Amino acid sequence: MPWLQIKIDTNPSHAEILEELLMAAGANAITLEDCKDQPLFEPIRGTTPLWQDTRITGLFDADQDAQAMTRAIRAGWEDIFPATDFPPVKVEILEDKDWEREWMDNFHPIQVGERLWICPSWKDAPDHNAVNLTLDPGLAFGTGTHPTTFMCLKWLDQNDISGKTVVDYGCGSGILGVAALLLGAKQAWGVDNDPQALIATRDNTRRNNLPDEQFEVFMPGKLEDTRADLMLANILAGPLIDLAPVITELVRHEGQLVLSGILQHQADEVIGAYSPWFDFDPVQALDEWVCLSAVKIRQG
Repeated sequence: MPWLQIKIDTNPSHAEILEELLMAAGANAITLEDCKDQPLFEPIRGTTPLWQDTRITGLFDADQDAQAMTRAIRAGWEDIFPATDFPPVKVEILEDKDWEREWMDNFHPIQVGERLWICPSWKDAPDHNAVNLTLDPGLAFGTGTHPTTFMCLKWLDQNDISGKTVVDYGCGSGILGVAALLLGAKQAWGVDNDPQALIATRDNTRRNNLPDEQFEVFMPGKLEDTRADLMLANILAGPLIDLAPVITELVRHEGQLVLSGILQHQADEVIGAYSPWFDFDPVQALDEWVCLSAVKIRQG
């Protein structure tokens, strides 16, 4: 079944009221997106920033009367603002598609470094002699396409992790922990606050013919008495800073740390949070993002 879309371009000061008016008109869902290619990365804590040119889209059943809904939205607007300020409205028919299938068709195998390939579970591996990680992210973050994940995977590909124990903190799809095991690590533990991530990690562990006990998963605070050789944490700068004592405690003396999900301008603050315990390598960058690696030189 096709859908009806009503699109309105506005600014942050008017976005909330237009969102409410679209919902009152019967929208099944509301999305907000950037109109002018203005990047928004990790927000300041306690804020929900919007783009200066924000497009609000209401999704409606196709049999709805678009003109009547537009009139209702305009009437609600004129109860608050001058009629002359009402923004232009665009009505479109959205073709019904199998969106999951469309996403799958556009997720292709990715080569990371010299040894490692990330291969969607529904496509053949291009190089059967490589270390092939078979992945289905499900509802969790982590396909290898984002610069933060890619840089962590590249670090794993370039370093000898044979026989090491690994914590994948914020494991998402489990991509980093599974990659570590396929590249020679002995044991991995995954931590995430999203139950869907823990399910995805278990599924991808089995998908790569690894036993469940080789990659155990936990909610935060449940991984106790662990000191890993290698800590992988691809989250965001704010949580990484807040979690510095927790993450540090899980790394043994002279163990290694790899952090990502960090924008270039945030690198110094994250390094500062961990520098009482870790000695950092030169910063690795890709696009707007950085990957930090370090060795623990002092006990937490």
